Amino acid sequence: MKDLTIFVTGGAGFIGSAVVRELVRRTEIRVVNIDKLTYAGNLESLAEIDRNSNYHFIQADIGDGARMAQIFAEFQPDIVMHLAAESHVDRSIDGPSTFIETNIVGTYQLLEAARHYWSQLTTSDPEKATGFRFHHISTDEVYGDLEGPDDLFTETTPYAPSSPYSASKASSDHLVRAWGRTYGLPVQVTNCSNNYGPYHFPEKLIPLMILNALAGKPLPVYGDGKQIRDWLYVEDHARALIKVAMEGRVGETYNIGGHNEKQNIEVVRTVCALLEELAPGKPQGLKKYVDLITYVKDRPGHDVRYAIDATKIQRELGWMPEETFETGLRKTVKWYLDNEDWWRRVLDGSYQGERLGTK
Repeated sequence: MKDLTIFVTGGAGFIGSAVVRELVRRTEIRVVNIDKLTYAGNLESLAEIDRNSNYHFIQADIGDGARMAQIFAEFQPDIVMHLAAESHVDRSIDGPSTFIETNIVGTYQLLEAARHYWSQLTTSDPEKATGFRFHHISTDEVYGDLEGPDDLFTETTPYAPSSPYSASKASSDHLVRAWGRTYGLPVQVTNCSNNYGPYHFPEKLIPLMILNALAGKPLPVYGDGKQIRDWLYVEDHARALIKVAMEGRVGETYNIGGHNEKQNIEVVRTVCALLEELAPGKPQGLKKYVDLITYVKDRPGHDVRYAIDATKIQRELGWMPEETFETGLRKTVKWYLDNEDWWRRVLDGSYQGERLGTK
C-alpha cells in the first residue's frame, strides 16, 4: 500500500479516537486528527499514540471554513473520515442549536473545503484526485423506528428521524450525497448501530451504568426499559470504517451493525451481573447492583427499536464484527475498572452523571 494521509475529524471523541488509534498502528498512514475539543473530546484517549511520528493533532472547528481550507492545503489528504459531530440525543433535546451548527453547518463547511481541494487536484494531480475519498460517518438513528419485530434497517430504508440529533445527522447525510451527485465529489456514507467500549464519555448508557453502579448511585432506565438497540463494539466499528474508506465503492452507503439486539434493561442487568463478578466490593449498604435500577420517565420521542442489516458490508468488503456482545461488554466493564484515573478526570469536568433531555 502506498503512503496515505488520512484526515479524521472528531478524532479525540469516542469513535474517532478508536479510528485514530487503529490507523496510527499502520505505519504507512499519516493521520491528521482535527478536533475542536468540546466536552466529549479527550486527548487522553490518544495518549498511547500521541508521540508517534505518523500522527498529527490540530485543534480546529470544522465550522471554520477558512481554517479547513488551510489544513487541506497544508496536509493534502488522500482520505477524509468525517466523524466530528454532536452525538447525544438527550443533549439535542435540551439544546438543539449546537447540533444544527456542528452537524449540518460544520459538515457543509468541511464538504466545501474538500470540494475545492479535490477540484484543484483534478488538474494538478489527477491520480490523487481519482483516489480521493470523503467518508461521512453517520448513525442508524436517521432511519427512525422499526415497526415489525423482524424488520431491519437496510441501506435503502427511508429516513424518518425522531430527535433533533438524528434530524441533524440525516441532514448531513443528505448534504454529503448531494455534494457527490451535484459536484462529483467522491463520497461514501456509513450508518452504524449503538457503539460501546473503552473511552466512552459517561453520558451514554453503558458507561453511565458502570460508573453509577460503582458509586452506589441509581441506574436510571427510561420508561419500561424494553427499547431495543443493536450494539457494536467500538473497535469493530473502527475496523469497518477503515475498510470502507480504503476499499468501499464511491457513492455507496454501508450499514454497520454488531448483530447484537438487546433491550436496554437487559443491557443494564448484564452490566450489573458483570460487576458482581469483577467488582464484588460494593458501596457500603448495597447488597446487589441490580437493586440500584430505577425506572424513570421516558425520553421524549424515544424510538423503540433499531436493528441493522449489515449484509452489504459483509458481502462486498468481507467485514464481520470480531466481538460478541458478551465478550465486548466484559472487555468494556474491565476497562473502566482498570482505568479509574481516566474516567475520574472526565467526571471532574462539567458532566457529573445528571439526567439530560427532559425538556
